Amino acid sequence: MLTAALVMVLGLTWGGVALATPQADQAIWQSYYQKRFPNVPKEDFINGVYAIDPVSRESWEAIEEFPPYEMAISQGEKMWNTPFANGKTYRDCFPNGPAIAGKYPYWDKERGMVVTLPLAINECREANGEGPLKYKKGPIADILSYLRYQSRGQLTKVEIPEDDPKALEAYEKGKQFYFARRGQLNFSCANCHVQNPGNLLRSDILSPALGHTTHFPVYRSKWGEIGTLHRRFSGCNKQVRAKPFKVQGEEYRNLEYFLTYMQNGLPLNGPGARK
Repeated sequence: MLTAALVMVLGLTWGGVALATPQADQAIWQSYYQKRFPNVPKEDFINGVYAIDPVSRESWEAIEEFPPYEMAISQGEKMWNTPFANGKTYRDCFPNGPAIAGKYPYWDKERGMVVTLPLAINECREANGEGPLKYKKGPIADILSYLRYQSRGQLTKVEIPEDDPKALEAYEKGKQFYFARRGQLNFSCANCHVQNPGNLLRSDILSPALGHTTHFPVYRSKWGEIGTLHRRFSGCNKQVRAKPFKVQGEEYRNLEYFLTYMQNGLPLNGPGARK
């Protein structure tokens, strides 16, 4: 049986109503998870699998008392305040201060592309004569941790300009990516996080997709360090034995655009800690 969210992305109808807009997609998406997990308050979905599994939540809350990402936040703050070789700092690129994560990702109409926060950070660096940071881990994860920590509580508010068909196209490409099967295992993102949240995959409980973007970057016990959202995208592709796409390439930026839009209205709570 097709779920509401699957019907949504197949471009069919649900309850006799055609779903043709991002706004309709988002309403169906969020309603689907709230109906599937009726005892979970909407805002609690930002806590991932810990919103639906009380056993693992207890261990996670103990970890959060002494969060493993504190050092990354400190390192990121130092990066934010340290001048570049030309004497300028990140503040010259982001004059409104470090609490800026809620703005991203956004559609840059002039360039016709999705701009993510990691991309903006590296564009700032290059504009000031500095080399770009690698996108999966290390310093990029540190400064993202600081910026996301400063932005905690901001509501996700991704906009898709109605007057720009290219923006809608980027959203649709991200949506198609999320539901496209790939790799030797022939899995899509949706197979795990739309069809099967709450179910076991080996020994892991699959998390619901609602809230997935709010808590990145994350410290994963599996990694033993902080990693970015696109590192997680890449890892998921590898897990289904598919060749990952370029981090911060168009495919993953469009995916982030779609997936973050689906979380509109949820507060940011990054950086986070996960298994």
